[in-house]
Amino acid sequence: MRLRVAQVVEQTEAEGPGRRFAVWVQGCSLRCPGCCNPEMFGTSGGRDVEPSALAARVELQGGVEGLSVLGGEPFEQSEAVAELGEAVRAAGRSVMVYSGYTLDELRAKADPQVDRLLATIDVLVDGRFVEGLPETRRRWLGSSNQQLHFLSERGRRDAARFEAANTVELRLDRDGLTINGWPALADALRPGRTSPK
Repeated sequence: MRLRVAQVVEQTEAEGPGRRFAVWVQGCSLRCPGCCNPEMFGTSGGRDVEPSALAARVELQGGVEGLSVLGGEPFEQSEAVAELGEAVRAAGRSVMVYSGYTLDELRAKADPQVDRLLATIDVLVDGRFVEGLPETRRRWLGSSNQQLHFLSERGRRDAARFEAANTVELRLDRDGLTINGWPALADALRPGRTSPK
């Protein structure tokens, strides 16, 4: 099983509680208008990666609390993301996933691989991104309609950390400029879209 990955940021504080290893998956059929990652909609972009290889990279990162999986749409690659999440949790780190699907929609799928992925998640951010509803009170969320689900005790311990303003991070390296964090602010700072690494 391989995971189609658009981008990886090995250490970020703009995609969930604490310092995190962030993986953006490639492919999303929801295609929310105003999404900050439209280059991740199609399934032909990105590159195939073994989930175990990504988990090994997470393990090598000192000071990283956990993994954040964004997109694209992680639940459109449930089996591979579940494999990654299981390995990261087995190593003692947390898993946070962003999905355009609501938790009710995911449970209604009655799909064993969706259920398997849900079982690995400590914090789920669910709901489609709505461009006209920017989130200004909770950190690490894109629009105010999105819900936070703390699916484990570890996740519940992070609840208070979401009560702050959003942030944005900029990285300049030989591959170019990478911006991640609050979509509205990121869009204001760049004339075009960031190309996945």
